[in-house]
Amino acid sequence: MNSMENLEKQLICPICLEIFTKPVVILPCQHNLCRKCANDVSLLVCFLPSSSSSSSTPASERKEESPMCAVHEGEKINIYCVTHGVPTCSMCKVFGEHKDCEVAPISSIFQTKKSELSDGIAMMVGNNDRMQGIVSQLEEACRVIEKTLVCEKFDLLYSVLEGKKRDMSQKVTSEQDEKLTYIRGLNKKYGEHLEESCKMVEHGIQNMEEPEMALFLQNTKPLLKKLTDACSTAHLDKVERGYENMDHFSVEFTKEGRALKSLDFLQGERRLQ
Repeated sequence: MNSMENLEKQLICPICLEIFTKPVVILPCQHNLCRKCANDVSLLVCFLPSSSSSSSTPASERKEESPMCAVHEGEKINIYCVTHGVPTCSMCKVFGEHKDCEVAPISSIFQTKKSELSDGIAMMVGNNDRMQGIVSQLEEACRVIEKTLVCEKFDLLYSVLEGKKRDMSQKVTSEQDEKLTYIRGLNKKYGEHLEESCKMVEHGIQNMEEPEMALFLQNTKPLLKKLTDACSTAHLDKVERGYENMDHFSVEFTKEGRALKSLDFLQGERRLQ
């Protein structure tokens, strides 16, 4: 309730104590008056507490200035438009594009958005851990695929089955190349996505340390959207379980091996025939 009362005070003319009427006069001291009230005052000497720091204050002691409204010159961004989800100034609420919008004190939105950003960062960190696990699995899949399973089988019958070995090896190599190309490409995409996500987490943490509430809120909305989008890996392919398996190229030459080992010179009647 106190926050809303403070917001209403920002929209009240200090002379007539009514909501500002258009046009509004902005004094050098940064106080606002209705045009009529300004004309009724014979000498515009500021008798109100100044809303800005004294010019004599050393630069090292001044707080970082709030962002200023791009539409109303000299107006600080001091309220938050709930309808459009953007910080704005009091004049935008009274006369500008946010006239019919729901607004709230910037301080009350600050903590809410900061909590949302903190949750978004935590979600991204967890998502990055999951993707790191996927990257490790893909790297292991590459190592498994690169192992040739058929060469030892062929070596036993090399001289007899050279032609057959060549044909089957070509099939294995073709599938190996196809799988390795796919896995390496997918691994690169996950790696790039992970790297981008880590940068986004770093950016989010830096924004969490932003002391100026209005500037924090200006940066938070697009950052939250990027964090949400980055958590999705729907655009990345998922490798089917057992994709790296090459067992379908296994061979069994036990029977043929025994037959070859039994080969010998023809003897006796067999030789005469």
